[in-house]
Amino acid sequence: MFAVLKTGGKQYKVQAGDTLRVEKLTADAGETVQFNDILMLGGDAPVVGAPFVDGAAVQAEVIDQIKGEKVIHFVKRRRKHSSKRTKGHRQKLTLVRITEILASGADKSGVKAAPAAAKAEAPAAAAGSDDLTKLTGVGPAAAAKLNDAGINSFAALAALSDEQIAAIETVKVKPEWVEQAKELAQG
Repeated sequence: MFAVLKTGGKQYKVQAGDTLRVEKLTADAGETVQFNDILMLGGDAPVVGAPFVDGAAVQAEVIDQIKGEKVIHFVKRRRKHSSKRTKGHRQKLTLVRITEILASGADKSGVKAAPAAAKAEAPAAAAGSDDLTKLTGVGPAAAAKLNDAGINSFAALAALSDEQIAAIETVKVKPEWVEQAKELAQG
């Protein structure tokens, strides 16, 4: 059985026991990570996702954090300019060994999801929360700061007293936000 997974903007065809070099993951050597973006499962009965296969995952063990080969970019301007420039780069990579391909039941495995997949989720995805960016003057950064302060709904923002507003240090809560939150909380 094989699987086609997506991580770091690239796609990899893997089988159990394969060793891969993928874009850097925030995991230490010896940890187990799970890739949930599975595009296809192959074998006796192939399954193609639209775009991903539901419930499928690939589990892998992190072997090491490594650097890729050096890439050198040399620029030379000819004739009258007579300038040269050399730039080099070594990409940070994670070396992983595929341990298991799960066709179903991936969410119940209890293994840490690969960090690249976790970045795609919205910051205000908590249950019972409102989209605070609907308030005039509140952008994604201010909404994230309000969520960190424990304010993730219009009702919670509308219920703040002046002392509680003054106690919030992460973001300066404006009186207009409180008024708009009261209106949005009512309907």
